[in-house]
Amino acid sequence: MTDLGDFGEFDADADTGDGADADTAGSSPSSSATEQAASASSTTSEQNDEFEPTPVEPSGDDVGIGTICVSQGLRVAEDGDDTALRAYVTRGNRSSIRIGSYLLAPYPDGETLFCRITGLEYAQQYHADDATEIHARRAMRTDEIDESDYKFVAELEPVAILYEDSAEPRSADDSSGQSPRDDGELKRRMTDRVPKPQTVIRQADDTEEIKTGLKMPEDGVFLGHLSVGGEKVRTAATPPTIDYRLKDDYDAGDPLVFRHSLIAGGTGSGKTHGAKNILRQYLDEERTYPMDDGREVRPAVIQFDPQDEYSQMHDDNPDLDDEFARRLEREGIAYGGHEDTTAFVPKVGSASYAAGHHRAEQVEFTIPFSMVYDNPWLVAGSGLNDNQYGALVSVLLPRFRKQYGDGGTYEEFTTFLDDPALREELDESGRVHEATFDAVRRRVLGFGHVFDQDARPITDLVHEFVRPGGLTVVPTYHINDSRATEAIVLAVSSLVIDQKLSNDPAYDRIKETPLVLGMDEAHNFLTDADSVQAGKVINKFTEAAKQGRKERLGLFLITQDPQDIHDAVFKQINTTVVLNLGDEDAIKSVNIPSNLESKVPYMEKGQMVVYSPDNSEPVELIGLPKCLTRHGRD
Repeated sequence: MTDLGDFGEFDADADTGDGADADTAGSSPSSSATEQAASASSTTSEQNDEFEPTPVEPSGDDVGIGTICVSQGLRVAEDGDDTALRAYVTRGNRSSIRIGSYLLAPYPDGETLFCRITGLEYAQQYHADDATEIHARRAMRTDEIDESDYKFVAELEPVAILYEDSAEPRSADDSSGQSPRDDGELKRRMTDRVPKPQTVIRQADDTEEIKTGLKMPEDGVFLGHLSVGGEKVRTAATPPTIDYRLKDDYDAGDPLVFRHSLIAGGTGSGKTHGAKNILRQYLDEERTYPMDDGREVRPAVIQFDPQDEYSQMHDDNPDLDDEFARRLEREGIAYGGHEDTTAFVPKVGSASYAAGHHRAEQVEFTIPFSMVYDNPWLVAGSGLNDNQYGALVSVLLPRFRKQYGDGGTYEEFTTFLDDPALREELDESGRVHEATFDAVRRRVLGFGHVFDQDARPITDLVHEFVRPGGLTVVPTYHINDSRATEAIVLAVSSLVIDQKLSNDPAYDRIKETPLVLGMDEAHNFLTDADSVQAGKVINKFTEAAKQGRKERLGLFLITQDPQDIHDAVFKQINTTVVLNLGDEDAIKSVNIPSNLESKVPYMEKGQMVVYSPDNSEPVELIGLPKCLTRHGRD
């Protein structure tokens, strides 16, 4: 016996020695059998006392990407700031989740909550400090990241509730996570219910669900494909992308083309590329609009072009291959050069127009001075105050018209103002002060190269200028004088607008044809200014914007400085397409939601945000990678 008593040295072979044999010899056979049975029973009991292993992963297949969780509250409120809706995302799905992705959370009765991810967060599963040297160095020495100690939580914004008005209610114990699919029409309504805790959520991957959730129309004018974070949203359908279109019929209100559009984007953002693709859809042979007399008429497109790029729409794009063309045909997108494209080139002094980059027909025109009678601000390019403008409109132009008739020219008008006797007579009669007379004379000079040039007057070319289904381009790149450019663009656009809004038009062709009036670099013509004539221009375009839907006149404005467009015109714009903009003031001026506003400075070429409240929820799109017509110069 050692000092440790029973805990002495143990001999593993002791039970096979002589003592064991003696014991065995002294035992009866029945006793030995009993001990063996007891030993076996003891061994079996010890084995049964061991814990059975439990698998870590639950049995069955996962449905969805996670579940609604309530650990930090579960609340849906009228005020979005009070809404608390979060979802736990399982490890296998975390890498595919992006801010802005669309998710579905079904209710037990068959309705579905359509929501959007607004935030992503890793939270600690256990209370531990991982900002330590040992944690950092352990991570630095391994190629894998262990997420088992962290929760991945997505913050959700409810967008709408989807339901089928003719669907049979689904049983409450159906937890498949799938939306009902019956023959009924899928509809949406505002969010008025809170989802159940532990509701399985899944990514929206059905075209009908996504379009209904975002209130996107099925048909209309194609703009681009729905995207999130610069990546196209994919579905299981063919094609897998989701097309975004603008409403273009009278079934759900007025076509949005007549409620006006604005494309805003910086240099190199794909602004002109995108504008051409949109205009090409309006020129589709099958696109018509009903007129008051019952006729279905194709729209005429008039595009003012300061960079001489839109006449190329006459030609096919040589980079548009057969495979890409088949994709366009499957999605119902019009493409290819538009044969009925004509460049109406303003004749200005000795300026010459070179058109080696397109094959469109060219027609020269000039602005007749007779147009000034109805639009006197055309000849007041340097700005007149109220007294000077009043003298021009109320005294000088009526007297000149009475003396020279409707055919009076600009040269005759300047000669008329050079008459010292006229100046003295008007001053002595108190009708026009001599200083006012001199100011008017100075400011109307300098337009000799604009009016009455050696070309046909635009008023004689209206029938050719406005053509149903035709594209008319007015290039001004060859004009070096900004005053002359402004006068020409405003003269032609005013002719179109005045005739469209008139109850007694002189040109029925304009009145009876749906019109899309496009203006590139619109900030140069529709800017806020203190001059009288600038105010007249703004009033004219504001009135056109207000009455456009009734008269079938749509403004299509393109600019890189949206903040410079007058508010009165801007407020009438229903559809805003925003590409990359780097200027903070420009971004603020387009009035898009803050979650999309923050993405604008980082968008790549062709990425865009569309804000059209009467068409859909604000969305992010990717335009077509190729222009549908010729684009760019070799």
